[in-house]
Amino acid sequence: MSETDRPPTEDVRRPDPPLPKDSGLTLEEYLAMQQAIGHPTRFRILRTLVANDELSAADLKAAVDVESHNFHYHLDELVDVGLIDKRQRRTADSQGFYTYYRPTAMGRGILEHGVEELMRREREFNDAYS
Repeated sequence: MSETDRPPTEDVRRPDPPLPKDSGLTLEEYLAMQQAIGHPTRFRILRTLVANDELSAADLKAAVDVESHNFHYHLDELVDVGLIDKRQRRTADSQGFYTYYRPTAMGRGILEHGVEELMRREREFNDAYS
C-alpha cells in the first residue's frame, strides 16, 4: 500500500469551515474575487482605482497602459466579481454618456488585506534582516 492509498487517520485535524453559516457571499464568490485580482493587469487596474477613487475609462486605460481589447475584458471581470463598480454619467458639455469606474469596499479590502499586506510584510522582513 503506497502513501497516497492510505485512508485518513483520526489524528488528521480538519479546518473549521471558512465562512460563517450566514455569510453574505459564498466561498466560490470569494475565490472568484481572489482569482480576478491574481491577474497582473487586473491587479494594476484595481490599485490604480484605489489610488484615485474614481476614473473615467479613458483615464484609467491611459494610467494602466493596456491594449483596448484586453482592457475592457479585464474591467468586465472586475465588475462581474464585485471588486469595482461601473457607472455612466452625462457631463454638461457632452452629447453622450461617459463610463466611470471605482473600487468597491470589497475591492479595497482584498487589495489592502490581501496581496499588498503580503508585500508589506516582505518589506518589513527585509528591513529587519538586512
